[in-house]
Amino acid sequence: MPDLQRDFEAASEAVKQLAKRPDNQTLLKLYALYKQATAGDVSGSRPGGFDFAGAAKYDAWAALKGTSMDEAKRSYIALVKQLAG
Repeated sequence: MPDLQRDFEAASEAVKQLAKRPDNQTLLKLYALYKQATAGDVSGSRPGGFDFAGAAKYDAWAALKGTSMDEAKRSYIALVKQLAG
């Protein structure tokens, strides 16, 4: 397994063990980076109506459109390391 993939998987486990829950903006960034890293560019239609959380997640992911999966993995790993202190 390449080092980047191994480090990404380790970070996705480490994020569950953080001592302090990140704020909502940081959680959205983690979500968007994870989705970009694992699925690529956003797909499907944006949730509407009163699905505010779904719309926020979609928008955060859509903001990363064009970011490579490897770059998203590197950014995710760096953010998790920063949060872990």
